[in-house]
Amino acid sequence: MPQDFKFCPHCATVLDKRIIHSLERLVCSGCGFVFWQNPIVGVAVIILDEQNRLLLGRRSRGIYEGQWCIPCGYVESDEHVRDAAQREFLEETGLEVQVSEVYTVHSNFHNPKVPTVGIWFRGTIIGGELAASDDLDAVDYVSLASQENHPLAFPTDELVVAQLRKELVD
Repeated sequence: MPQDFKFCPHCATVLDKRIIHSLERLVCSGCGFVFWQNPIVGVAVIILDEQNRLLLGRRSRGIYEGQWCIPCGYVESDEHVRDAAQREFLEETGLEVQVSEVYTVHSNFHNPKVPTVGIWFRGTIIGGELAASDDLDAVDYVSLASQENHPLAFPTDELVVAQLRKELVD
């Protein structure tokens, strides 16, 4: 439950703790607003080259600076998840992709302040020029068999890479 919030975002009344559907929630006694703590949706696109090397990007800032990830980002509230995956991939890598099937879905709890549900799509490059962005300071195709020089930022990316490795390398 979010502990940082004390006042209702709608009417500024102090929030109270109540049990709703067997879970403790913050509820406004003034207007009835319930602070639902739902996860944010994130999307990522898996791109493999002809040698089944995975395209990764190195985070350029924040708590994961210097660590690698499958290029990813958040879905906007008015955006389809596939459109978000294309947009985020273009923003982070300079590449336009055609998003295909969902590869996997995972709940992410590595950052307790921002729980997310991640959707990893398969994709195909259809244009653009590979280049790092503001969020990534490097992009690289990495062998699934050995990625020791590319430590991953997110535990769920570790799961995805392990799944790809099992399917394509082992």
